[in-house]
Amino acid sequence: MVARVSSLLERVGPAKPGQPGRLTRGSRLLLVGFVAFVVVLGAWLIYAFSHPLSTTLYPSDLRVYLDGGLIVRHSSPPYDGKLQYPLYDWPTSSNPSSLALKFTYTPFAALFFAVVSFIPWSLLPRVAQVANLVFLFAAAWFTMDLFGYKSRQARIGGALLGAAAGLLTEPVFRTMYLGQINLLLMALILWDLSQPESRRWKGFATGLAAGIKLVPLIFIPYLLLTKRFRAGVMEIIGFVFTIVLGFAILPGDSKDYWLNGLFYQDGRTGFVGWGGNQSLRGLITRLAGSIDGGTGPWLAAVVVATVAGLACAVVLDRAGHTMLAILTTALVGLLDSPISWDHHWVWVVPGMMVAGHYAARAWQAGKRRAALGCGGVGVALLLIFAPWPGKLWSEPPTGPGNFVDGLIWAAPNSPVTKYVADGDQPWFKEYHWAGLQNLAGNAYILTGIAMLVLIAVIALRVRRDSRVAPVAVTPGVPAAPDASAAASI
Repeated sequence: MVARVSSLLERVGPAKPGQPGRLTRGSRLLLVGFVAFVVVLGAWLIYAFSHPLSTTLYPSDLRVYLDGGLIVRHSSPPYDGKLQYPLYDWPTSSNPSSLALKFTYTPFAALFFAVVSFIPWSLLPRVAQVANLVFLFAAAWFTMDLFGYKSRQARIGGALLGAAAGLLTEPVFRTMYLGQINLLLMALILWDLSQPESRRWKGFATGLAAGIKLVPLIFIPYLLLTKRFRAGVMEIIGFVFTIVLGFAILPGDSKDYWLNGLFYQDGRTGFVGWGGNQSLRGLITRLAGSIDGGTGPWLAAVVVATVAGLACAVVLDRAGHTMLAILTTALVGLLDSPISWDHHWVWVVPGMMVAGHYAARAWQAGKRRAALGCGGVGVALLLIFAPWPGKLWSEPPTGPGNFVDGLIWAAPNSPVTKYVADGDQPWFKEYHWAGLQNLAGNAYILTGIAMLVLIAVIALRVRRDSRVAPVAVTPGVPAAPDASAAASI
């Protein structure tokens, strides 16, 4: 199957316009996407309005953002180790929350949240939910742009279909549930990287995203290695701008964060071995049974993942598969980051769209087995990252924080408050997982590793085939397998 998929990436030609019954016609894709989005969103709204509010919205992370912004506006400092921001009760909660979280973002992020804090808390959670829906659609739209689709009907239809699939994943649900900003950052990065190479400021917005969460810094080596030197430099400039702005407005806090080492203290966000951390460090910590025991193997794994992933991204980009290269780079960031919470994996949405795109192209080219292989990857991603088993369609939980139930939560866990309070202790349940518990509890990170291996095999075959029949490709411009086929819709 891998051989057929990789061969497809090099050989799939343009679709033939005017042929009846083509699935990829813009009008058909628009109809399918519209129906799918309305059905999925309608089902989610029915559930939301027929269950307690705390089962669909418990914006604890959003409250941290708001408190960080308010503190920047009215007091200081947000990084005081003794200061934790209480998770003020959401209106339907009868008992005060005992959980308190530290503000762990950059000073620039605190400035951004200071602007957001002007929105009243009575409105902000709902505004955030609507905004996340918009960001989800925007990310899917820019993904279609990076594929090279020219027909507006096809782009809207594909974006709606991708957004519908995204609403069926636990990372997206969790992002909306907690009031997170992952969809905003993903949409910002995809918009930035979809800009023409002639756009002088391309890369700057990705630098701004890195100024809020550091993980997008992985796109700097990607841009430089793919010879987009101006975009790579612009990302560096954008990131440095966020640091300078932070020092200009919040000099003391910026010193604490950047010069006193707060930016690399991943433990401030919670216990790295907790099941919710789906990164290489989380996986290796759980397998090693301690943070110290897992640190060495984790650093070695990061080096391997970074070198292999970026090498694959370069090969795929040079062959014209820009979106797949960007997705590979984002996957490297998720694997390498010390903390990749479940809601950080919203990149599964463009991942499913990539699988669907190549499945459709293979079907058009008459390559049925390759189409089924690509489609199978997309379906597998949806099933692994879906909000199951159970609580989404069963009786609502008794308290907040338990609405979204994904595969990684099938393994037994202790409360996160215990981890934050007690640190690295041998009696944590994750240290004693066995068999299916390890498979379920590490499902996202294991899937990410498997996808990187699959991408590596495909990239090797693409590189081999390109040596046999080289194709002239302008960096950043999709080659015929993407652009020509899509443009003919």
